[in-house]
Amino acid sequence: MKRIILGVSGASGVIMSLALAEEFKKADYEMHLIVTDGAKLTWQHECGEPVESLYALADHVYTEHDHAAVIASGSYVTDGMVIMPCSMKSLAGIVSGYADNLLLRAADVCLKENRKLVLVPREMPLGRIHLRNMSQAADCGCVIVPPVLTFYNGAETVEEQISNVVGKVLLQFGIAGESFRPWQGAG
Repeated sequence: MKRIILGVSGASGVIMSLALAEEFKKADYEMHLIVTDGAKLTWQHECGEPVESLYALADHVYTEHDHAAVIASGSYVTDGMVIMPCSMKSLAGIVSGYADNLLLRAADVCLKENRKLVLVPREMPLGRIHLRNMSQAADCGCVIVPPVLTFYNGAETVEEQISNVVGKVLLQFGIAGESFRPWQGAG
């Protein structure tokens, strides 16, 4: 079975993680979910449903304080990790190697084991430190997928915009999302 780690940090846009978790579930991935304390707070402010709806999609749910989780070890093989959304704090921790919680440790494990690590950074405007950290993350092997608006695919709702971002993340793992509408060319 394919295994994926989904990390949810406290940045705005936590609802995107629900859409991504649904797609990983459809693709039959064993999902290991880490929801930080900050993400739980953001979820309360931004989402109209309980965070348990996200938990229900995962095979394993961890808090950021669970340093003994199996995903904290490189000997536990996964297909990689997505942090969606990725706060600037989490990004800074990743690029500096400061793995003081499970979210950062699991990311560190993916990097040291040469597994895919996809970051969906959520901040605007981006400051020089943010840009430097994203550049360093890319240099370390991370894939940066910012949740930017698209217009070429005719997306008219927030949900359609989220589907596009989720689709871009899924492509990093070779998954064609059901509701993703890629660019078809101008001809």
